[in-house]
Amino acid sequence: MEPRQPAHLFSGPLARKHLARIAEAGRNAWTRTRELAAGPGHLLSVLGDRMPKGLYARSLLIIITPMVILQAIVTYMFMEKYWQGVTERLSAATTKDIAGLVELYEQLPHDKATRDMLQTIAQKQLALGIEFRPPEDLPPRGTRPFFDILDQALSDEIRTRIGLPFWIDTVGRSNLVEIRIKLDDTVLRVFALRSQTFASNSYIYLLWMLGSSLILMTVAILFLRNQIRPIQQLAVAAQDFGKGRDVQNFRPRGAREVRQAANAFIEMRRRVERSFEQRTAMLNGVSHDMRTILTRFKLSLALLDESNPEFEDLQKDVDEMSRMLEAYLAFARGDAAEQAAPTDIEMLLEQLRSDSVRQGHDTKVSFQGNPIVVVRPDAFKRCLTNLVSNAQRFGRAIMISGQRESRYLIVTVDDDGPGIPEDSREDVFKPFFRLDEARNQDYGGTGLGLAIARDIARFHGGDITLGKSPLGGLRATVRIPV
Repeated sequence: MEPRQPAHLFSGPLARKHLARIAEAGRNAWTRTRELAAGPGHLLSVLGDRMPKGLYARSLLIIITPMVILQAIVTYMFMEKYWQGVTERLSAATTKDIAGLVELYEQLPHDKATRDMLQTIAQKQLALGIEFRPPEDLPPRGTRPFFDILDQALSDEIRTRIGLPFWIDTVGRSNLVEIRIKLDDTVLRVFALRSQTFASNSYIYLLWMLGSSLILMTVAILFLRNQIRPIQQLAVAAQDFGKGRDVQNFRPRGAREVRQAANAFIEMRRRVERSFEQRTAMLNGVSHDMRTILTRFKLSLALLDESNPEFEDLQKDVDEMSRMLEAYLAFARGDAAEQAAPTDIEMLLEQLRSDSVRQGHDTKVSFQGNPIVVVRPDAFKRCLTNLVSNAQRFGRAIMISGQRESRYLIVTVDDDGPGIPEDSREDVFKPFFRLDEARNQDYGGTGLGLAIARDIARFHGGDITLGKSPLGGLRATVRIPV
């Protein structure tokens, strides 16, 4: 009959716990197996995800990694060939001296005169200190040293050349090595300088290697920092130009390739500015000619009799044409020529609130953080004005909130209107797009208000998003970097 197995091996909480650990270990092994089976492509992908992302860190890694690998190889070769080889030769020479003393003692009478003679020879000729102790058991073997090159080499030599029970201590005293050899009627105790058995000056090589590595790494860090700085300055100049800030003081610096990129950026900036100037001049001419025609229409309309039944319709058409012309020109102009300047956003929001209250809307304003932000004042005000006007057109209650964070300025405009369906919130930013299904189509407009607002926000390096408002209507969020 087979022995009955204890029940606790197959059931109970302890068994379930062990089974869970076994299952988890199996899953981990399977995951590692799948990663290895995925081939080098997967390993390279994982390695790429864990690599530093910055150019400065990657450049340092490219320089330091080969240096560390090279020095590790050199150190291994030094430890393996030179240090170990010299230690073995020194240990062999010391062991030969001890073996000669042991052989002389065994061939001569074991009296005090022999022992005194051997002590004199060891001290004067061999630079060894010896002592004859009464017969006793050798001490137990001590803790194996971390760097056991000397311990291993000396033990092998004594075992090969002398062949008697022995005990060595290479750790107890910093500058001495103690060796005990058990003879027939005594225990020979030998003290040798560590330098006689061990290549003790090897640490100088390691210190030189580490010192030179630190110097090379310091030079590499300083050199790379100077090379990375022009690239960072180019990135800052590009960001400032995108936000409409002054970048006239930017000059190409650094390596030849970085200078080429900086010169290309400067040339691009000149072309963009020249294009803006040409477009502005063209729009000024068009607006002047169109306003002249509108002025003629208004003058002709002023000469008509107000009792004429067509007078009111013509007045509405002229006013509508004037508003559309201003909207089109504002959208095409984009306020690109305006320079950015520090602006009090909290005061700007308060002005918007006052204008909205005068038009009969229940409007509230709140702001948190430092209100001074560098923006294009007129353009940013037009952006927020368009959002507030959109909220006024379709809602009664309006909430304007501003928040200055460490990197961004966030302004939200909430209303209690009908809102916009989620699948149409991107379409309303298209020029001339009018969403009659979500908003009351009785209200006029050109369909350019939100398009102009987003264009201004993106010109500042930010964007506008739409969502559902806590008031029940639409929430427009402006987010620009500061």
